[in-house]
Amino acid sequence: MSSSLTAVEYERTAAMLRGRRIHRVVYYPLMGGEDGRDVEEWDFGTWHQPTMGVELFTDDGACFSAVWGSSFDHYGLEVFPEPMTAHLRMIGEPGGSAAVAVTDHPRWSSLVDRTLTSVDIAWSQDREGSLRTPAAIRLCSREKAVWIAAGSPAEWPPTDVHHLGTDDVMVVFTAGFAAKVGIPSAC
Repeated sequence: MSSSLTAVEYERTAAMLRGRRIHRVVYYPLMGGEDGRDVEEWDFGTWHQPTMGVELFTDDGACFSAVWGSSFDHYGLEVFPEPMTAHLRMIGEPGGSAAVAVTDHPRWSSLVDRTLTSVDIAWSQDREGSLRTPAAIRLCSREKAVWIAAGSPAEWPPTDVHHLGTDDVMVVFTAGFAAKVGIPSAC
């Protein structure tokens, strides 16, 4: 899915996002159905499931991709300063991913076109404490915080139980739901 990433590169990419303004947001949910072109449901209110990733465009022309990957030995959220085409194939093709613009979605409206005052990585640790994996990234403006995580619901249709560290991307819009999902609070 994605190329190998180190913690130093990850932290450098997070630092690159700070101080910029997100100008456009695109989700990459999977497509299915008989013809492979039905976009899977992704809007669940306080959270979204753009399964394959999120692409963020900034007002200065930069592009960042948040995808799930296993650079840290377990599935985690990986963020790269490059377009989604560097990580996904079959965009718009049957059985692939759809590109869904969500910039105008009400859940993103209070973050879009606002300066990112902080961009924090939520690291998770294995039980032995020897392996750190990026579980999520928190994007904050003065008005809003949004979490992008590697995670998914434990069951379908979704219930209140979610798992982090899966080969799925989810976006969370409230601190309460981020805590319920298990996103580490020490960003």
